[in-house]
Amino acid sequence: MSSEKTPATPETPLAPEAEAEGARPRRLTYAAALTGLEGLALVAGGIWILVLGFTGDPDDRQQAVTGGITLMVLALLPLLAARGLLALRSWSRGPAVITQILALPVAYNLLQADSLAIPAGIALAALAVTGLILLVNAETTRALGIRGPGNAADQG
Repeated sequence: MSSEKTPATPETPLAPEAEAEGARPRRLTYAAALTGLEGLALVAGGIWILVLGFTGDPDDRQQAVTGGITLMVLALLPLLAARGLLALRSWSRGPAVITQILALPVAYNLLQADSLAIPAGIALAALAVTGLILLVNAETTRALGIRGPGNAADQG
C-alpha cells in the first residue's frame, strides 16, 4: 500500500483539479449551442425551400432547388464551428464569429419587413449579438487557447 503520489501519465488519470482546468466554460458551451442552432435553422430553411420548389408553384423551380441546396451547404459552416467549439478547437471561433456577423444583416432585413418576419428578426438579432458576446469573452478566448495582441511573447 503505497501512499506516494505519481505524476499524471497517459496511464494514470489526472486529479480532479487538473481536469477542471481543461474543462469547457459554460459560456463556450452556450456559444456552441447558439452557433449549432443557427446551423440547424439553415438546414431547415434549405429543406423548406427544396420542398416548396418541388411541391409548390415556384416562379423558377431551378432557382428554388439551387437556393435550398445553397442554404444546406452554408449550414456546414456554423455546424462545423459549433462542433469545434465543443471540442475546444481554436480555429472554430473564427467561423462562429463570421456566422454571427452574417446573421446581423439578415436580421436587419427581417426587421424591415412588414409582416410576421419582424419577431424573427428581433430573435435573430438577439441571438447573433449574444453569440458575439459569448465568443469574444475572455473566458472563452482562454479556453480556446487564443492569445490576444501583446500576449504572444508571454506564452513563448
